[in-house]
Amino acid sequence: MTLLHLNEVSRRYPIGRQVFGRKKSLTAVDGVSLEVRKGETTGVVGESGCGKSTTGRIALGLEQADSGQVLFEGIPLPPADTKEWRAKRQRMQLVFQDTLAALDRRMNVGDLIAEPLIIHRIGQAEDRAERVLGLLQAVGLTQHHQALYPHQLSGGQRQRVVLARALAPNPSLLVCDEPVSALDVSVQAQIVNLLMDLQRERGLGILFISHDLRIVRHVSDRIVVMYLGRVVEEGQAEVVIDQPAHPYTRALVSAMPRLSGGFAHYVPLAGEPPSPAERPAGCPFHPRCALAQDVCRKSEPPVRATGHNRRVACHLVANG
Repeated sequence: MTLLHLNEVSRRYPIGRQVFGRKKSLTAVDGVSLEVRKGETTGVVGESGCGKSTTGRIALGLEQADSGQVLFEGIPLPPADTKEWRAKRQRMQLVFQDTLAALDRRMNVGDLIAEPLIIHRIGQAEDRAERVLGLLQAVGLTQHHQALYPHQLSGGQRQRVVLARALAPNPSLLVCDEPVSALDVSVQAQIVNLLMDLQRERGLGILFISHDLRIVRHVSDRIVVMYLGRVVEEGQAEVVIDQPAHPYTRALVSAMPRLSGGFAHYVPLAGEPPSPAERPAGCPFHPRCALAQDVCRKSEPPVRATGHNRRVACHLVANG
């Protein structure tokens, strides 16, 4: 069952005017399509500024797409701040990166976890108290923690509280935006494994956003690679990792450390990503691509199926 379907969504932001009063805009997301299925994880990976987080916010209705469509459980997502949207938002929750910013420091853990239940009018006071205890146990915390405040917790414990808050209204979809990037490696593993256990127990669909391909590979059933607001490659996780087709994906995969030590054949990435406000003509990746040809500089490649249930946006990749 497909929980979330983004169909060619785009988002642009005005950034002032150029000469002669012509409006100038920054394209953060450009024609992105992806799916998240029940009980599966779709990972979204790319460098900072590629549009990953904006895509996640569009999926939740926190950002309005300028074009394209967002379907949740087969139905178009209603406009934000409407009664219909709030009902849908109960079923789709966000797991934040910055836990200190996400948690009100004036509230203790018990109240923080109970807050979504109150907002969505779930249960009575006694039922909520029991549910809070169950959620604490589900994320590996104890009754002792509910009287503590965010500043009294470790980073890993705060992320567990954020997870418990997200699970409180019994969602079917979690959008996890860099949920472990601020944690130590050992704590990252604990939180990622907890997230996967919760997914199996509850049948959650997860949109997992990260710049770390190593973690995305571990958690994902499908991987979406983004560059400068566009999807450049998408497919089954093992296919994208073991047989990367797009030159950008190859570079990302080559930089991943191997369990046997060292790296695969390293594919260097020249320079920095261009500004989204000054997108190059043709393929947006061509200024950094060692394989770029004239066609890459002149026309932007469409995202097309190439076999192995994969889509790639590259002139140099043959159709499957």
